[in-house]
Order: sequence, then structure tokens, then C-alpha cells
Amino acid sequence: MEKFTIVMLGIIVIGLCLFHRPPSALAQPEMQGETFPVTVEEPENGSIRVEPAIPDDGNVATGTVLTITTSPADGYLLDSGYYYNPGEGAWRLYHESTEPLFQITVDREKVIGASFIEAEVLEGFTVIQDVVYAQPGVKKLKYDVFSPDEAKNLPCVVIIHGGGWSANTEDIMRGLARELVRTGDYVVFSIDYRWIGNQDGDEEPNTMADLIEDVYGAVAHIQEHAREYGGDPTKIAITGDSAGGHLSAAAINMTDMIGDGGFGVQEGIFEYKPTYIPRVKSVEHVRKEIMQAIQVAAPSYGVFAGDLLQRFAGDNPDPWLRAISPIDHIPNIKERAVPQLLLRGTSDMLIQHGPVQAYADALKAAGQSVEYVQVEGANHAFFDWKPDAQTKATFVKFGVPYAAKMKSFFDTVFYPEK
Repeated sequence: MEKFTIVMLGIIVIGLCLFHRPPSALAQPEMQGETFPVTVEEPENGSIRVEPAIPDDGNVATGTVLTITTSPADGYLLDSGYYYNPGEGAWRLYHESTEPLFQITVDREKVIGASFIEAEVLEGFTVIQDVVYAQPGVKKLKYDVFSPDEAKNLPCVVIIHGGGWSANTEDIMRGLARELVRTGDYVVFSIDYRWIGNQDGDEEPNTMADLIEDVYGAVAHIQEHAREYGGDPTKIAITGDSAGGHLSAAAINMTDMIGDGGFGVQEGIFEYKPTYIPRVKSVEHVRKEIMQAIQVAAPSYGVFAGDLLQRFAGDNPDPWLRAISPIDHIPNIKERAVPQLLLRGTSDMLIQHGPVQAYADALKAAGQSVEYVQVEGANHAFFDWKPDAQTKATFVKFGVPYAAKMKSFFDTVFYPEK
């Protein structure tokens, strides 16, 4: 069973890498006059119009620019307009827009649609999208802010998305962000980061250290601007799922590794320099502020050590692997508290019980507060939000109640009187 699991994990990660190749790597049509099938999925609770109209045979000339207009029904608002490219990898990748009017260019087979959501779900908070915090490579790194109405000095929650370190954006965590912000107790920041290797189109492959530096850069930027959104930069909870579970555990455990000494450049020195550092602050200043601010974490179905990280360990695997493994950097409770809530579905074939239990045991051995909850019947990625009905239903069944569980855990740190 153990061998089978490792093989399946390898297949899934490889599939993700193929699935999320940069646009430059996707095959482009070269023949003049070539056409591709374009399908429009009729949405519920709203309508969608495509101009020019799709021909009766469904085939559209390559290079055609389609304008998509979405209109919600009464009592609903736009969740996202989208398209996806059939056959683009093992798992469906939605290219989404929150604007009611957007355009796409036909360059391969496409399916177009729209997702609408009850207006009351979006009441009580404002969403500020695509705040850019750095651009170390091809891709602009950004985050979305979910700020309660009249927020002032509220603790912050930072969410890190999953996707095999090589897929997805902050958009996939918007369901979780909505659940955590709706009670008005937290300002929520959902962040993006570089994808591993060359998946963003960068000539120089991104390492796992780069991704962790992006997380710390996002936190530093959030701290600098938190009060603009009603947040308290000195009080931060951090969470993430799957690959984001690994990155969130790394973020809370490994703050003492923030520095400018380089990562593996000199023997025995592994330090993370945040992708963003405010001009008026030194790396040491940022390290101290982040260490004091991140006070609790909820890494969901995450990777904390072992084979899934081994492939990212560079040319000197043993010290590199330890340097990116959260289980090897748990502080003793006498040095610093890092309380953590660990969630995993009992039907999750990707993240097994044993490694998560081992991480929980290591936290306990260091004197840390930890709660490990197995979600009965849940598979992997139950905190994801996508436009399709199945993903939404999974989130309603598992994501909603366990987002409430997560918030209650954060409350024990930031609202102990509750």
C-alpha cells in the first residue's frame, strides 16, 4: 500500500506540472482558417451572452475574440465568469474573471460559462482583489483582501492555496475566505505565490525556498498595509491546504530562518529572504515582526516531511530537505508557541493519516498545543471553491463546517474571552 501511494502521488504531481504549463508551452494553432469547437455552458441563477454568436456547428475561427457578458438573476451576484480548455491536464483548470464583461481569444477548444451566488453570501464585507506585493519573475504576485464592514484593528488571517506547488491561484480559496470573514472578527488575505520549477514561464526554475520567501514577502506586505483594511498587523493566523498546508506550517514554524544569508549558497546556511521587504525596514526587523505576529496556524491536509518534499531538495538532499520540512523546525514551547489545528479527510488518498499524525506527535513532543481532526468521509481539497456544482457541494458539506471549526481555533488565541 505504501509503494502504491508513493507512485500515485508522483503521478498526480507530474500531472499537475503538465496541467499547468505556462501559456507559452501550450501548443498553438498555426494553420490559417483553422477552427475550434466552443461550447457555452448554460448557468443557473443567471445568464450569459457571447458575441459574436457561436455558429450552429459550434466551430469558431482561430483568433476570434469573444466578448462574454454575464447577468445575474434577482437576488444573485456574479461569482465568476470562466472558460476552460478541455484536455488541459489531469484536473480541470478554470480561467476566471470576476468582471461581468470579459473577453477571450479562441486558440484551442474552449468551454465558456458563468457561476452566480446568492447576494446575501457576499454581504457584510468588501473584497479588494489583486493587490500586487512583488514581482520576482514573470508573474505578478498578489493577494485578495476580504475586509468586514467598519473593520478596525481586527486580527488577520492569511490563506495559502494548494495545487502541488504548481497550480491554482488565490481565487480557489475564496469560499474559505468568505466563511472566515463573514462574522466580522477577522480581516482575511488570500495570497498567491510562484509555482515551482518553470511553471510560471521563468527561465530560472523556482525552488521551494523561493515559494516560502514569497509567503514571507506577502506577510510583510500585508503587515505594512493591514491597517488600511482594518487589520492589526501584529496579530496573524495563517492557514493553507495541501501544498498551502506545507507552506503555512513552514511559515509559522520557520520564522527564525528569515534572513539574508542565502539558501544553501554556503554550507549549512539556509535562510529565507522575503520577496518583499518594506524600504524602511531591514531583514532583521521584518523577521522580528513576522515572528511575533504569526501566532496560530491551521495547516489542512498538508505535507510536513518526506517523499513529496524530497524532489524539491536540490543537489544536497539531506540538509535541503530538513530546511524545507516543517516537522524539523518546530520550536520548543519555552522558545515560542505555535498552536496548530490539523485537518484531514478520512477518504484522502493523497495525504495519508500516518504523516499527519507524526507531525501532530512532534508538535506535542515540543510542548506545543495541537488539535488533529479527521473529517469523516472527506476527500482531498475540500476547502477548494470552483465554479462547478460538485466542488461547490463538497465545500458546503465539508468546507463550511470546518471553516467554522478553524475560526473557533483561531478565536482561542485572539478572542480567548469567547
